[in-house]
Amino acid sequence: MDNQQPNNPLHGIKLADILEYLVEYYGWEVLGEKIKMNSFNSNPSIKSSPKFLRKTPWAREKVEQLYLKTKSE
Repeated sequence: MDNQQPNNPLHGIKLADILEYLVEYYGWEVLGEKIKMNSFNSNPSIKSSPKFLRKTPWAREKVEQLYLKTKSE
């Protein structure tokens, strides 16, 4: 394992993988309710959402925090 970021629980996890997990766990509709973003509510896709999240730090932070919370449950 790469030890460059030992305290980062998201190190090595792709944004698309995070979204796939959340969509499988919640579905797009619930995910759109939990995180109010147009890209989750209007024509959502695993392909377009990561592009938006990479350009929008506040949205990416919400997605990452929901992922960590969901994985810890």
